[in-house]
Amino acid sequence: MSRVLIVGAGLTGSICACLLRRELPNKVNVVVWDKSRGSGGRMSTSRSPNNPSCTVDLGAQYISATPYYARIHSSFYEELLAQDILKPLVAPVEDMMSKEEGIMNYVTPHGVSSIVKHYLKESGAEVLYDRHVTHIHRKDSGWEVCHKGGASQQFDVVVLTMPVPQILQLQGDVGSLMGENQRKKLEAVSYSSRYALGLFYKADARIDVPWAAKYVSNNPCIRFIAIDDKKRNLASKDCGPSVVVHTSVPFGIQHLEEEKDVVQPIILEELAKVMPELPEPDSIKCQKWRYSQVSRSVADCPGQMTLLSQPLLVCGGDGFTHSNFDGCIESALKVFDVLKSSL
Repeated sequence: MSRVLIVGAGLTGSICACLLRRELPNKVNVVVWDKSRGSGGRMSTSRSPNNPSCTVDLGAQYISATPYYARIHSSFYEELLAQDILKPLVAPVEDMMSKEEGIMNYVTPHGVSSIVKHYLKESGAEVLYDRHVTHIHRKDSGWEVCHKGGASQQFDVVVLTMPVPQILQLQGDVGSLMGENQRKKLEAVSYSSRYALGLFYKADARIDVPWAAKYVSNNPCIRFIAIDDKKRNLASKDCGPSVVVHTSVPFGIQHLEEEKDVVQPIILEELAKVMPELPEPDSIKCQKWRYSQVSRSVADCPGQMTLLSQPLLVCGGDGFTHSNFDGCIESALKVFDVLKSSL
């Protein structure tokens, strides 16, 4: 059995882990490490500290399937729809820009992180959190991987699925294994940055607006607002509403190096201008997305980059394709092809 480490418990990493379990069950022992306290990556769902059933999606908001991807990734969509992890988006979204005819939009009734949790559960992998990988060293016929504040471990294969700038920050042998051309391609990858606020309300709070979500075009700070429970068709008497606010990218970049407690009041002040009727929230979660969406991916979108084939060290994620659900599936499939031919 080869011991495979997947770094990153986001969508690409979780699908990779699931494919390994389903296709190579007797060949691999899969371990997933993530530096956060939970799974999801940018498909992150946050809970109210006062009522765990009140949740808000702070990252990805809904999934848009073009006719092309709905066809080539049909098995993924069918599986998630059959298990009620995805449902068609029926709630009204104001000023949604559909670039293509025939796009289907889906929401996640149990929060967008439920997709990642599904694949991790299916993978049967050992998933460990608070594992911030710092160094990767080549050792004998495998890899020694070190994380902050813990003992190093040995693996036969390592898959890196975190944002590309975090791959470039790794210490140890990773830098010396990269060809000059590979390094240039990775250094050219760029991401947009933004802040997200999750606002949680008590059960008796009312937010009376005709939309479930809207794009805001005339505010320097706020770009998107969703009444999250309404967007997911989930409104309930026992649980208060929840609201998510995404800032614009220029605002995110302008305030990127500031502390969240400095930025949060600025966003709330702008929100009061856009939605003066909003009641006082019960609690607020502020999230800084330094790597929100890929604005420039690895040239030619290869889906993966193999840094060394023996022992195998391979990178994947939306930085190698494009920032959406299908981009992550595409990368996971490309990474899996490399793993399958190597194991």
